[in-house]
Amino acid sequence: MSRAAIRYAKAVLSLAKDQNKMLDVQTDMKRISDTIEASGELRMVLQSPLIKSEVKLASLKEIFKNSQDITQNLFEILIRNKRIEILDKVAINYQQLYDKMHNIQVAKVTTAIPLDASLGMKVKAKVKELTGNEAVLENIVDESIIGGFILRVGDLQYNASIKNKLTTLRRELSN
Repeated sequence: MSRAAIRYAKAVLSLAKDQNKMLDVQTDMKRISDTIEASGELRMVLQSPLIKSEVKLASLKEIFKNSQDITQNLFEILIRNKRIEILDKVAINYQQLYDKMHNIQVAKVTTAIPLDASLGMKVKAKVKELTGNEAVLENIVDESIIGGFILRVGDLQYNASIKNKLTTLRRELSN
């Protein structure tokens, strides 16, 4: 990660904390990172040296018109400092700093089919029991695991997939 992105994220977090708008800005940053990740066009616009800064700023203000003033000001500062191409990294760093400050961690759950709400709640409860921290679930759907799940929290991994069990059984039978 870019050190500049971390510095901007820390500054935005500090300002949001002072104005008691940390959660609102967190919502903005999540939307920004998700939108940039999903839109190759927006990513290209932000990174292109051929597109004028005014056009980039106007585009961001239109796309994210419902965002907080702090977020809108971030766009202007990044444009002025010729750093707008790191906006997605700033947003991601903000989210990580926010989560760390509130003892929230991301639990990646890989399943063969999308998680439903009740199972998601059970996984969150298990993560809280194991780590003592709240968790935000990120569900990755991978049909190749056949069934079961793979849970990753920080550097811990628990593999309860059918694919893993079949591989283990195959290994045992070949020995």
